[in-house]
Amino acid sequence: MGHGPMGRGYMSGEKAKDFKGTMQKLFHYMGRYKKRIFGVMLFAVCGTVFNIVGPKILGRATTELFTGLVAKINGTGGIDFSRIGQILLITLGLYGVSALCTFIQGFIMTGISNDVTYSLRRDISEKIHRIPLNYYESRTHGEVLSRVTNDVDTLQQGLNQSLTQLITSTTTLVGVLVMMLSINLWMTLAALLILPVSMGIIGTVMKHSQKYFKAQQRYLGEVNGQVEEVYSGHNVVKLFNKEEAVVNVFEKTNQKLYESGWKSQFFSGIMMPIMQFIGNIGYVMVAILGGFLAIKGAIEVGEIQSFFQYIRNFTQPIQQIAQVTNMLQSTAAASERVFEFLGEEEEDQTAEEPADISRVEGNVSFDHVAFGYDPKKLIIHDFSAEVRQGQTVAIVGPTGAGKTTMVKLLMRFYDVNKGQIRIDGHDIRNFNRNELREAFGMVLQDTWLFHGTIMENIRYGRLDATDEEVIAAAKAAHAHRFIMAQPGGYQMVLNEETNNISQGQKQLLTIARAILADNKLLILDEATSSVDTRTEIRIQKAMNNLMKGRTSFVIAHRLSTIKDADLILVMKDGDIIEQGTHEELLKKKGFYENLYNSQFEKAV
Repeated sequence: MGHGPMGRGYMSGEKAKDFKGTMQKLFHYMGRYKKRIFGVMLFAVCGTVFNIVGPKILGRATTELFTGLVAKINGTGGIDFSRIGQILLITLGLYGVSALCTFIQGFIMTGISNDVTYSLRRDISEKIHRIPLNYYESRTHGEVLSRVTNDVDTLQQGLNQSLTQLITSTTTLVGVLVMMLSINLWMTLAALLILPVSMGIIGTVMKHSQKYFKAQQRYLGEVNGQVEEVYSGHNVVKLFNKEEAVVNVFEKTNQKLYESGWKSQFFSGIMMPIMQFIGNIGYVMVAILGGFLAIKGAIEVGEIQSFFQYIRNFTQPIQQIAQVTNMLQSTAAASERVFEFLGEEEEDQTAEEPADISRVEGNVSFDHVAFGYDPKKLIIHDFSAEVRQGQTVAIVGPTGAGKTTMVKLLMRFYDVNKGQIRIDGHDIRNFNRNELREAFGMVLQDTWLFHGTIMENIRYGRLDATDEEVIAAAKAAHAHRFIMAQPGGYQMVLNEETNNISQGQKQLLTIARAILADNKLLILDEATSSVDTRTEIRIQKAMNNLMKGRTSFVIAHRLSTIKDADLILVMKDGDIIEQGTHEELLKKKGFYENLYNSQFEKAV
């Protein structure tokens, strides 16, 4: 029973915090497939029942043979082959029907599990857009991704295998017990005696092997961690001549893994022989009892043969149910995580009486804004400013000063705690969230391009744009020349990693996309650290073209932008500590002047 992966399954299966509640949620979610689930149950039960009746009828054929032989020996008759043929044909028919039912049930169940996972993935992907940003900022990408991929996969496999297995195993167990009782009560009791004995032994062995399995998992993790560290830091190991030390540490952990692995595999391995030995003792007991009853005439010979087949079929579903409960645990754990995600708090997407964003001109005012990621710890205490249409606001400050906080507030990834931000006199909370975000054009440090042609990538800014408009935008973004130099020009396909063009060229494409989108409000991050000087000059010109006549919020790294900005916001530790034009701020002789002297003088 505990051979190989089966025994190991006990270990690796994750457990759900609330098994019952999660399973209820899952069945509630599957409620829309009620009729099909009923069909699965019906066909599963039919398939199993026809399968169970088989051995009993086959037993009759054996009895016919036996009685025919005895009669022949006694000279009172012979074997009735036509009767035996008839019995065998009936059995064949039954097994055929059983196979058909099982096939239909499997077909329907695969459909259900595919539909459930499809709708779960769809629900998750819709949910992703409605969850506030702080959810993603408090978790790793991998965590969110594994909900959509691994958890839903585990769930699908679990549904596909465990549900039908549970139905067939339970039906088999009950059916076989009924058939055994119908043959003979005493033989059934003898067969059932084996069960508690084997269960006791399995329990004992499992209890002892559990700790070795746990240790094996722990040391396996350690070995993997060490290998990963040594390989990724191989040059450091070589540099400091630490090869021997590293090998020694690895040897020790590897030895522990070897010991725990050996013991756990040994316990796993002895399960099967022990089970078979006990099973065989049971067979011997039943055979002696059956022979005794047959001599007394209380039972037919063929029934003994049927009984043996039933004993075989009796232990199998018990093992299967044990496996299924294990699998259900991991299914429940995966479902729990998926439903937890689907139950997360959402952003309200629409305003009650939304203002019309299409008419905005780009005047932005901040009116006594206070904000903190944690409401108890405000980082912006009281900030007011007026930005008129077409003006440029430069946001400057040391690394980690919270320059993106302003961007997040403008686009309502977070709401202000006090005060309000207004666009053309309307509080931004009065716009529908997705419309508000569409009003902003963005060019960020991480250039987001996808696998497709250059033309498609630029057109993403406005999907109904003509080819001429796309090319005009590329020219304004100083990207036309480099595009025409590529093989295929605008039809050149960017590969999956989009690494067949340089970082600077990517930046120019995102600027072209923003020019094409023609938004009234812009958010720019000017980071061009990984770009050569010639491309940087091009990017600068392209940015200037983009900013013409648009209200721009620039996370500024360049001296020229800062000097020409209509308003500079100086940020430190998340707070806006100074604001004004370049000249005004220099006169204040405060933090900005120090920052300017240390950071930007060099650039001059």
